[in-house]
Amino acid sequence: MQLELRGGDHLRTCGGRRVPGVKQTMVRDTASDVAWVQCAPCPRPQCHPQTDTLYDPSQSSTYAPFACGSPICRQLGPYGNGCAGGSRQCQYRVQYPDSRRFGCSHAVRGHFPNDTAGIMALGGGAQSLASQTRLTYGGVFSYCLPRTPSYSGFFVLGVPGVAASRYALTPMFAVPQAPMLYLVRLQAIVVAGQALAVPPAVFAPGSVVDSRSVITRLPPTAYGALRAAFRARMGMYRAAPPKYQLDTCYDLRGVRRVTLPTITLVFDHSAAVELDPSGILYDNCLAFAPGSDDRAIGVIGNGQLQTYEVLYNVAGATMGFRRAAC
Repeated sequence: MQLELRGGDHLRTCGGRRVPGVKQTMVRDTASDVAWVQCAPCPRPQCHPQTDTLYDPSQSSTYAPFACGSPICRQLGPYGNGCAGGSRQCQYRVQYPDSRRFGCSHAVRGHFPNDTAGIMALGGGAQSLASQTRLTYGGVFSYCLPRTPSYSGFFVLGVPGVAASRYALTPMFAVPQAPMLYLVRLQAIVVAGQALAVPPAVFAPGSVVDSRSVITRLPPTAYGALRAAFRARMGMYRAAPPKYQLDTCYDLRGVRRVTLPTITLVFDHSAAVELDPSGILYDNCLAFAPGSDDRAIGVIGNGQLQTYEVLYNVAGATMGFRRAAC
C-alpha cells in the first residue's frame, strides 16, 4: 500500500470505514508505538484545532472500545493509563520527547500543527501500525521525504517494487531499555572525502533513525570532529550567532550560490549515505547537534535523509537507503 507524503512528514490516510470515509492527516513516527487521532468530543483547549474533519466514533461502523482487562489493553505496557474515574474502558497516555487499532484521543498536549489529526506510530511495539500489519505486509515499510514542500514523497507498507541492489543495507537492532526503537550503528563520517578521526567505540551505542526528529544528534566526540571539519571548509562565509541548539551558523545574505562540503554517513556493512545538500544546513546552520554524552544513543534526523527512501525491514532486521527516490 502506497500513500503520498506532502511537504514535511505528513501523510493522508482514512479513519474508520463508514461511508463516506473521514480523511485524516497523520505524522509518521518510527519511535512510538501507539497510533492515535483526535476524536469527538475534543473541545479546546484540550485539543488543538485541525483542518481535517474531526473523527466521530459514534458515526463509525468499525469503532469499538477495549475493556480494561483485555489483552490489547495490557499490551499498552508503559503507555497504559488505567481506568480513571471508575471507567471500564481501556485508556492510554503517550508522551513524546520532541483488526487495525488506533487510539481515540479526547485530550492532547504539546505542539501539533493544525493540519495534523494524529500520529501514525510505526515503532517496534505490539500496538504500532507496523506490528499490527505484519502478517499482511511482512513487517516491511518505507518512506521518502522530499527536499521541499513543492515536491512529493511517499510512504509504503510492504516490500517496495525496487531491486534490493538499489539500497545501501545495514543491520538494524534494538536494545532492552527501548525495544520500540529501530537502531543502526554508524561506522564513520566522511567530510569532503576525508573520514573523521573518531574512535569506533564512540558509535557503539547506536543511533535511532527517527522520522519525526529534524536534527541529527551525534555523540559529542563525533560532533566535535564534524563541526571542526565543516567549519574549516566554510571559512569563506560569514559566521552568524547560534540558533536553537545549532551552534555553527552562517550569514548567507547576498550569497548567490553556497558551496557545501559533502557529508557522508557510513553505517555498518559500509552502507554509505551521502547527504543531499538540503540535509546539511537547517536555517543556514549545520543541521547537527551534540548529544548528552558519548554513551547515549544518537539520533539520525529526517532532515538529513531527505530525498532518500528509508526502508525498514523489521522482519529481516535490516534498514536500507535508496538515493534520489523522491
